[in-house]
Amino acid sequence: MTSQHPGAAASHGQAVSSKAALLMGALGVVYGDIGTSPLYTLRACLVGFADLEPAHILGVLSILFWLLMLVVSFKYVTLILRADNRGEGGTLALLELAVRGREGRARWLLVVLGIFGAALFYGDSMITPAISVLSAIEGIGVVSHTLDAWIVPMSLAVLILLFVIQSRGTGAMGKLFGPVMALWFATLAVLGGWQVWQAPQVLQALNPIWALRFIDDFPLGSFLLLGAVVLALTGAEALYADMGHFGRPAIRRAWFSMVLPALVLCYFGQGALLLREPQAIRNPFFLMAPEWGLAPLVVLATIATVVASQAVISGAYSVTRQAVQLGFWPRMQILHTSAVEKGQIYLPQVNALLLAAVLVLVLLFQDSESLAAAYGFAVTGTMLVTSVLAFSVLPRGAAGWRRLAWLAVLGVLLVVDLLLFGANVFKIHEGGWLPLLVGTVVFLLMMTWRRGRGLLAEMQRRDHQPLKEFMTQLEEFPPARVPGTAIFMTMNPGVVPAALLHNLKHNKVLHEHVLFLTIRVADVPYASPDERFEVGQISPSCWQVVVHYGFKEDPDVPAVLRLVAEAYPEIDLEPMRTSYYLSRQTVVAARRPAMQRWRRAIFAFMARNGTRSTKFFKIPPNRVVEMGMQVEL
Repeated sequence: MTSQHPGAAASHGQAVSSKAALLMGALGVVYGDIGTSPLYTLRACLVGFADLEPAHILGVLSILFWLLMLVVSFKYVTLILRADNRGEGGTLALLELAVRGREGRARWLLVVLGIFGAALFYGDSMITPAISVLSAIEGIGVVSHTLDAWIVPMSLAVLILLFVIQSRGTGAMGKLFGPVMALWFATLAVLGGWQVWQAPQVLQALNPIWALRFIDDFPLGSFLLLGAVVLALTGAEALYADMGHFGRPAIRRAWFSMVLPALVLCYFGQGALLLREPQAIRNPFFLMAPEWGLAPLVVLATIATVVASQAVISGAYSVTRQAVQLGFWPRMQILHTSAVEKGQIYLPQVNALLLAAVLVLVLLFQDSESLAAAYGFAVTGTMLVTSVLAFSVLPRGAAGWRRLAWLAVLGVLLVVDLLLFGANVFKIHEGGWLPLLVGTVVFLLMMTWRRGRGLLAEMQRRDHQPLKEFMTQLEEFPPARVPGTAIFMTMNPGVVPAALLHNLKHNKVLHEHVLFLTIRVADVPYASPDERFEVGQISPSCWQVVVHYGFKEDPDVPAVLRLVAEAYPEIDLEPMRTSYYLSRQTVVAARRPAMQRWRRAIFAFMARNGTRSTKFFKIPPNRVVEMGMQVEL
């Protein structure tokens, strides 16, 4: 008989507890969106049939089931999760992997595609809260039609409350998300299972023959139907985007053990109800419940849609922070709402813009059925971008038949995504124009900012002289020296920053110690602490420091300078003896403009409204000297 060491038992218990916590967290955050799709998907798929026959129900269910298996289970859960950027996922993380080692036109095309996919995500972030909350509160219309007039006002109230509490952070709410979604998925399984028990013939739809028959009978109709069936796949991108929060194993385990079975039972349960009562098509989800359970189900559905909305809103914050760090958005105020979790952030500007957009959508479309067309376009567009980027990442390192196998599998998945996207293109006039418009505007803004910053950096490299030669000559014939250390923030290490030239021109002094600081953002989510900074001495009293951050990290200049001071005590970095010199640039028209007039106006507007450097880099404002200057573009 063997006995287990108490420490080993405790360690095993902690590991099990940690896995359970990750599993519950994945339920609450990753699967909130796809978990609320049964509220509206099957109705959107079948509502267009004048006479709802069993063959229609079984055919649509079969298509829906096999798309869930192919797109979510196989493509995302099995394959796409392999393409991680040091454990992180999402469109921008995948883009960084795709362009690594590429140059020229191929790199440019992948960047354009990846940024457009990220831009479409903002459309998704607007539509998800609107359609989810509307579809849940529409359940009160099943309880009593006299309450129909309250659907839109109640939806607006819930959404306003959801966005108002964002500033408090998701920490406290996050503890409830997992249990709430566990209860939600259990409810889906029970309701669906009870209906399937009463009409087990619905299980015939598991046979793909029903899908093939439906496609053969309605070839064009089947293609257009994909525009509605894709609603069952919404949230699949969250599996990949949230990989860094919970890890690949927890996401896979949650999907196959709970989420997939619950969703399949719920969809087949609605199908079973429609086989018995075709008139239930007006709201098959809520009509699965007994009359006494309608009110509690509406409450639970509303809470579940709030959780789903929260996940997408948090995703918009994360995507924006990554875009800022990668140089596609101007600096924004980023507030951390948790002292423990780095990923829990709040962006006031993004929150306000999303709230305004979501309220306009609810008032404009009024019901979830009208929003369904808009939703599908955003989702399929992002899915298509992910497939193309994965096509350039996953086969790397494979050779021979393995590479051919990868390309064949990804080719099939790419064809499926093209079909889904193509079906939604036909719904642009019904609402698909909205995410297309949002995506195009956001894409234009992101590329304009990237282009403008690139031109400014190019001008600095072209117009300024080498830093080492300049500082060596300056120390040989120095101006008046003053006590303390001057820190000059510069985009380009090795060239003389404009702020130094302006300081010498107007103040005619040089500090005893001078430090040139450059912030670099790597194409990885988190930079290694061992490679956080590099220090090079330019002259006896002058140093160049290059600091490295990942695209999911927030720069903190005072914190990193404390590390520099510990490693290089000869540099005087005493906070009260340190001054920061920053350039504040105003864009004006050049005689021969490098940008079109309208793009220059957009860039100048974004530059004026971006977060101040002091706040973004966490620099004490009372230690900053800003040097204003005009830049011609």
